[in-house]
Amino acid sequence: MKEHVEIESFTLDHTKVKAPYVRLIDTSKGPKGDVISNFDVRLTQPNVQAIPTAGMHTLEHILAMELRPKVEGYIDCSPFGCRTGFHLLTWGEHTPHEIALALKESLQDFVDHVEWEDVPGTKEKECGNYRDHSLFCAKEWAKQVLEQGISDDPYERKIV
Repeated sequence: MKEHVEIESFTLDHTKVKAPYVRLIDTSKGPKGDVISNFDVRLTQPNVQAIPTAGMHTLEHILAMELRPKVEGYIDCSPFGCRTGFHLLTWGEHTPHEIALALKESLQDFVDHVEWEDVPGTKEKECGNYRDHSLFCAKEWAKQVLEQGISDDPYERKIV
């Protein structure tokens, strides 16, 4: 018989959260004491909205570029399959408030300053699905998230 594995994101009650928000999922300590933090960076309300794949793909590339210099210990920001947000992995410990502020600044920088030629990894040699991008879609979703405000609490709207 297979050992039971509990996946934290499958235990989260997706009907109770109020997106957009940043939530610390957990921290893990490696055998040498290194700490990795895993964040739920939720941009849309689960089971109500989903970002189209082309916009989500462009947001993934933009957040890799924008968050890296703003979050010390940035490792990766990967999209959820449900297309409602991202997992953000970092070395060390950060608060949801710190990450929400970095996300807000990153999305604002994106909306205000990024043009198509600024989006990294959009050529065939650089991306495994380079045709599936939409700057327009990504910017529209980023604007919507900024208009709604980003909370550092998944259950109460505590806008940063």
